[in-house]
Amino acid sequence: MSLDKATVAKIAHLARIKVPEEELDHLAGELSHILSFVEQLNEVDTGNVPPMTGMAAQKLRRRPDVVTDGGYQEDIVKNGPETAEGYFSVPKVVE
Repeated sequence: MSLDKATVAKIAHLARIKVPEEELDHLAGELSHILSFVEQLNEVDTGNVPPMTGMAAQKLRRRPDVVTDGGYQEDIVKNGPETAEGYFSVPKVVE
């Protein structure tokens, strides 16, 4: 697929990229080369290839979902200037 200057100018406009007039020919050639490479990749038969998430098959390590931290709410709340019922007490901001 080859692109002309008008198409490249329209793409640049849609992408909000300012491209000088003298660079449109060069950019059209570069984009045409990229598109021809993508067309070449589309010719590859990938019907029997399973999708993969990485280069090597890996299984995620799992850990038990157990709470291992916490239980010292009183120690934290005692650092606040005002507390009420185990929580920090702050003045009302919105009326």
